[in-house]
Amino acid sequence: MRIIEKALRQGRKTLSEYESKQVLAAYDIPVTREVLVKDKTGLDKAIKKIGFPLVMKGCSADIAHKTEKGLIHVDIRTSTEAKKAFREIMAGMEGFEGGVLMQEMIKGRRELVMGLTRDPQFGPCVMFGLGGIFTEILQDISFRHAPLEARDAREMMQEIRGHKILDAVRGMEAADKQRLTGMLINIGRIGLEIPEVSEIDLNPVILSGANPVVVDALVILKQP
Repeated sequence: MRIIEKALRQGRKTLSEYESKQVLAAYDIPVTREVLVKDKTGLDKAIKKIGFPLVMKGCSADIAHKTEKGLIHVDIRTSTEAKKAFREIMAGMEGFEGGVLMQEMIKGRRELVMGLTRDPQFGPCVMFGLGGIFTEILQDISFRHAPLEARDAREMMQEIRGHKILDAVRGMEAADKQRLTGMLINIGRIGLEIPEVSEIDLNPVILSGANPVVVDALVILKQP
């Protein structure tokens, strides 16, 4: 894949969020609608294309923790707010190569995590669990080694302690488990088909109604 080949030629260890999502989208994994912007002209075009409300993020392969650096602005609802956020993010990114990621704001109270790691014995392993701030606190996750069958993915969803979050609860729709199943299978495919990918971290994957959408993503590369 050209994105990965280019990153490796540049000696990079990670893809940016924007690049990571391009890899995911190529494998039919649903991601936020977004545009990478580097100037005010691009900003205006992105606003027209994506619409409000927006999330705006500093986007660079050199910046992993955007929240800690104050490079994320959420619930942007006007052009004035967007322009102010753009100036602040670009100022905060001084010294880093990249731009501002303009993305649709996905609304949903249920957050999941998905990912990929490489085990020395089993090879690429797919991960699923509760996401957002609960990932590290609860560590409610399940693993399977690739390739995954649909049955494997369904078992992973059922194995986590918080599996009922996928059901119709508190007025929320049941999650589209068929879509989730496809996502887990395709994450495993990435691990099998692109050996240069060392890890994948998708957190959060937000349930917007029944539909899972990857809101943040990081692909870590294996060094040659």
